[in-house]
Amino acid sequence: MFVDRVKIFVKGGDGGRGCVSFRREPYVPRGGPDGGSGGPGGSIFLQAVSHQNTLLPLRYHTEYRADRGEHGGPQNRTGATGADIVIAVPPGTVAAEEATGRAIGEVLSEGERLLLARGGRGGKGNRAFLSNRNRAPREAEPGEPGEERWLRLDLHLIADVGLLGFPNAGKSTLLSRLSAARPKIGDYPFTTLSPVLGVVEAEGDGYVVADIPGIIEGAHEGAGLGLHFLRHVERTRALVHVVDASGTSGRDPDADLRAVREEVRQWDPALLERPQLVVATKRDAVTGPDPLPALEAEARALGLEVRPVSAVSGEGLGELKRSLGRLVREAGAARSLESLP
Repeated sequence: MFVDRVKIFVKGGDGGRGCVSFRREPYVPRGGPDGGSGGPGGSIFLQAVSHQNTLLPLRYHTEYRADRGEHGGPQNRTGATGADIVIAVPPGTVAAEEATGRAIGEVLSEGERLLLARGGRGGKGNRAFLSNRNRAPREAEPGEPGEERWLRLDLHLIADVGLLGFPNAGKSTLLSRLSAARPKIGDYPFTTLSPVLGVVEAEGDGYVVADIPGIIEGAHEGAGLGLHFLRHVERTRALVHVVDASGTSGRDPDADLRAVREEVRQWDPALLERPQLVVATKRDAVTGPDPLPALEAEARALGLEVRPVSAVSGEGLGELKRSLGRLVREAGAARSLESLP
């Protein structure tokens, strides 16, 4: 089950309290204060781990409380620090305060950490209050409370290539032929209800392709769960517009291309500055007037390359892989296969 948004409660551990104590030994009159300070409370961190690709575990574990610091002791003993809590999440996870929406930060690469809630400072023992004017202090501080707050975690998938297009344009079938991914495929709109990742090999390099669920007009305003899906496009380094070019669906391929690009522009105009490619799918199903020339003319006007393919017959898939490889290298995202998850 793919989960890309959760709400959690985090609380750093309270600091331990300081100790009031005086040195008591034979033949040592007025030994002075020896109360130690309390230990700081544990903190809570977010950490990116590449073997995870969903926030599902956090849906069932929504409360995290770090250990408190131990109290100070006599003989200047400082309390132990409370244990930290590290929450493992997929790379690309963004944390924000639930109440205000204020962004706290994000973790993008393997092992990167983000502090969510700091543990409280330990209280000072009476030894810390010794001075020339106060030779026998009888005061100590309580530990400070740890930070606590409700947070919203959003996962923005990190992929090299994002497949964009209207529902039923053939994105899932295309991904299943390019990679070992097995997305749900069906002859009805919105078959894919969550992003699917696949690793594609091309000439010794590998890249991650994300099948973004179908985008419809008005997606940038939330139509068809558009807000839920469009944010996954933000992390992709290159965009591939997948268009049904069979001429049998009743859709206008060049109009679909313009519409999807407009939704992306409305969401974030900077996304259209990334390397892009148009894939004309379902070429095996063409029976009447061929819509490909009009699509190619529209793509040329936008400065985009068109690759006609058939995921059923395999026509054009080899050349598409090579074109995607060039697109990925242009985006500076090519990686060795060993480095991919």
